[in-house]
Amino acid sequence: MYFKSWILLSISFFGLCSITAARAEQASYSLKSLRKTVLSGPAQGTFYHITYFDTQELVSKNDIDSVLKVIDLSMSIYNPSSTISLFNKEERSAVKLDRHFQKVVDASFRYNRITKGIFDITVAPLVQLWGFGPKQIKHFPDSNEINATLASVGMDKLIWKAPYLKKSKPNVSIDVNGIAQGYSVDVLAKFLESKHIKNYIVELGGEMRVKGRNQAGEFFKIGVERPASSHNQLLKTEVVHIKSGALTTAGNFEKYMMNGKQKISHHVNPLTGYMFSSPVVSVTVYAKTAMEADALDNYFMALTPDEILDFVKKRKNLEVYIIFNNEKGEIEEKYSKGFSNFFLKKTI
Repeated sequence: MYFKSWILLSISFFGLCSITAARAEQASYSLKSLRKTVLSGPAQGTFYHITYFDTQELVSKNDIDSVLKVIDLSMSIYNPSSTISLFNKEERSAVKLDRHFQKVVDASFRYNRITKGIFDITVAPLVQLWGFGPKQIKHFPDSNEINATLASVGMDKLIWKAPYLKKSKPNVSIDVNGIAQGYSVDVLAKFLESKHIKNYIVELGGEMRVKGRNQAGEFFKIGVERPASSHNQLLKTEVVHIKSGALTTAGNFEKYMMNGKQKISHHVNPLTGYMFSSPVVSVTVYAKTAMEADALDNYFMALTPDEILDFVKKRKNLEVYIIFNNEKGEIEEKYSKGFSNFFLKKTI
């Protein structure tokens, strides 16, 4: 299970940017004639918010809920009848996956390889062991408990022969929250585009994908909140605008516990069973798809800022904005060359 510091990625959208240099080419209809439709509701233990612009209402809340219900029946650990809940029962050794679940599992194995085992959908038992799961804990785990739990963690304990997913040990369980919400955002975006909607913003649990403009012909702008001091008490907001693509944020300055004076982050290393030791406070990732940004933002929380930038530099259509503590414990920021193009000149 991966937890999102999704409040870092503001979903108020701040209205829209006024950047004359970024005006779109003339369309066959005037953008001013478009009507604004706003849809929202609960989904996957959080909420979705969708805004789109078109000459008429082409997609309703019922349409969105129907799309999400199908995914929920597949991959929601909170639904006891879902496919993933059936798989996680100890007596089940294999299940047949639907097309959504198959795509997510395929991608999960791919990102597990890319991240050298850091991205791992079997990490949920470790997350729970440290007290960041749905159940409360009475004490932090010792080395014996961690080692015992590690015996059932690792994607090498999954056997994937589409459409069947099997497990080699009965107590292996999976949680695809670290990638499935991003995937769900992509599914919703594709659904809007199938209805010929060209201007939209889709957000689910902090994962976001945008395309096009509003009636004024301006790009959506998004606020990325971050601590302004090393004490994590003050917040400032950087404003970014993107023409098309996905944006997600992961961080640790909101969700943590204290063990005496030791700060316990919710980012657990599936290879060691302990929390990652990294100066990174938060990362905001841009990618073409929300699934890719979703899968990589938590991985970046395990790296140093320079390691993140090196990773991003080697890949196309991937950008990152990093907040971290320097050697003096002060808040600093770094970002990839391409991400600098997303910033507005003014910080609010």
